[in-house]
Amino acid sequence: MTLRIHKDRLLPWAFLALPLTMYLIWVIIPVLQSLLFSLTYRDTIMYGQKFIGLANFVRLFQDPQFHLALWNNLIWLVFFVGIPIPLGLGIAMLFNQEYPGARLYKTLFYVPMTLSFAVIGTIWAWIYHPDFGALNTFLRAAHLDSWAKQWLGDKRYMTMALVFVGVWRQVPYVMILYLAGLKNVPEELVEAAMIDGANWGQRFRNVIIPMLAPATVVAVTISIIDSLRSFDIVYVMTNTKARAAEVLASYMYSSAFHYQDYGYGSAIAVIQFLITFGFIVVYVSNTLKNELQR
Repeated sequence: MTLRIHKDRLLPWAFLALPLTMYLIWVIIPVLQSLLFSLTYRDTIMYGQKFIGLANFVRLFQDPQFHLALWNNLIWLVFFVGIPIPLGLGIAMLFNQEYPGARLYKTLFYVPMTLSFAVIGTIWAWIYHPDFGALNTFLRAAHLDSWAKQWLGDKRYMTMALVFVGVWRQVPYVMILYLAGLKNVPEELVEAAMIDGANWGQRFRNVIIPMLAPATVVAVTISIIDSLRSFDIVYVMTNTKARAAEVLASYMYSSAFHYQDYGYGSAIAVIQFLITFGFIVVYVSNTLKNELQR
C-alpha cells in the first residue's frame, strides 16, 4: 500500500521530468547566466571576463541610446494596447454574428497570425520600399506624392512604420481572444437586458464588457508582453542598423553580438526581463484572484 502511494506521488513528476529539464536548460540557466554576465565586462562568451559589479547598469542609465530604445518600447506598448484591443473587440463583435461567409472572413483575417515575423517583415519591407513599394506607388497613383516617404529610411517615420506592422499582426490575435470570450457571454443576460429596454450601447457597456473582463486582462497583458519583446520585425526590416528605431531587444542584440560587449548586452536583457516579469506577475495575480472569486 505504501509503495502504491509513493508511485502515485512520483508518477506526475515522471511525466514532468522532461519538460522541467528542458525549461531548466533553455530558460532558468540562461536567465541566471545573463544576470551573472551583467555584472562583468567581457568581450567573449567564455573567456576574458572581469567582474565590475553594477557598472554596466550605471552606464546603462546614462546611455542615450538605451533611453531611446526604452522610449521606442513605450511607443510599441501604447500602440499595442491602444489599437489592437478596441479594434480586435470591434472585429470580434462583427464576426460573432451569423452571416454568409463568416467563417471564410475569420480565416482570412487570421492569416497574419499564421505567418512568421521573418515572412511578415520581408513582405512589409517590400511594401515600404521608397521607389517600388505598394504603399508609395498607391500614394503617387492617388496624386498624394507629398505623402510618399522613406518609411524605413527616415528616423521620423521608421518607428511608427515598424509599430504598424506589429499592430497589423496583433489585431487578429486579440480578435480570437475576444471571439472566445463572446462565446461565454450568456445569451440570457443579453435577452434580459433587451426585455428591460436597454439599447445596444447599454447592453454592450453594462453586460458584454463586464463579461469580457477575463479576455480583456489576457489580451492587454499579452499585448504588453509582446510589445516589450518586439525584436523580429525590427531585426528583419532594419537589420538592427537603424539606431533611431531600436528597441530594448534589438539594442541588447547589437550590443552583445555586433559590438561583442556581452556584459552590457546582458545588463539590457536583465532590465527587459525585470520589466516583462513585472507585467507577468500582475497578470498571474489577477488571474488567480479571478479564479478564487469563482
